[in-house]
Amino acid sequence: MAELWEIVSFLDEYLKISEYPDKSSNGLQVEGKEEVNTIAFAVDACLDTIVKARAFNADMLIVHHGLIWGGVKYVKGLFAKRVKELLKSNMNLYAAHLPLDAHPEVGNNAQLLKLLGLEPKEKFGEYHGVMIGYIGEFEEEKPLPLIAQMLAEKLPVDYVKSYEFGVQEIKRVGVVSGGGGFAVEEASEKGVDLFITGEFTHEDYRAAEDLRLSVIAAGHYATETLGVKALMPILREKFGVKTIFIDSPTGL
Repeated sequence: MAELWEIVSFLDEYLKISEYPDKSSNGLQVEGKEEVNTIAFAVDACLDTIVKARAFNADMLIVHHGLIWGGVKYVKGLFAKRVKELLKSNMNLYAAHLPLDAHPEVGNNAQLLKLLGLEPKEKFGEYHGVMIGYIGEFEEEKPLPLIAQMLAEKLPVDYVKSYEFGVQEIKRVGVVSGGGGFAVEEASEKGVDLFITGEFTHEDYRAAEDLRLSVIAAGHYATETLGVKALMPILREKFGVKTIFIDSPTGL
C-alpha cells in the first residue's frame, strides 16, 4: 500500500506533466482515497473502464484520456455520471495525455517504435509547440507489408490499414500515436519513408497521397494502449501496489 500523494508526485515528475501545453488537465483530476493498494490502467476514463475498475476494487485509475479538458463549467450530464461512478468508490483518477505520448521510455510513441525493434532516434511530430512523436531507423530496409504484419500481430487490433503512396522498402519510420495525421507534412519534410499513426482522416489521406508518403493507420485505441501498459510495472515495483489493465476497445 502506498500514499496517494507519493504516487502523484512521482508521476508528475516522471512524466514531466508541467512541460506540456495540453487541452487535457494532466495530473490528478479526481481525488479519492489517501491510501492506494490497487491501481487500474486504461486508455479512456469512460463509464465502462470506471465501472470495471470499481469491480476490481481499484483505489486509483490512471488513463491517457481523462475527464477534464481545459476546465469544468458544469457538473451535469455525462460528465456528472462519470464523476459519480468515481465518487461511489472514492476512486482517484489520474490523466496523462501528451506527456504519455511523448515520454522517451514509456510513451506511446517510443513503445510503438519498440514493437518494430527500433529505438527513438530523433524527436518528431510538433503539436502545440512540443514534439510528441519519434523517428527510428532500421539497419536494413524492410518491406512495408512486413511492417504492417508486425504491427497487426503485436497490437490489440483486428487489422491495420496501409496506404502505400510512397516507397515499398522502408528504412526511416516516424510515429505519432492516436490522431497523428497533423504530422503528415512534417514526416515528408524530415525524409520519413513510412509514417505510422492511429487513425487517418480524409484530409490526411489527400495530404499523404500528394506528398507520396506511405502511411500505416494501426488504430487510435490500439496505439494508445502502449503507454499505460508500460507504466504498470514501474508503479508496481516502486510502490508495491497491485496493477491491472482494463481493456475497453473501440475498434477505431
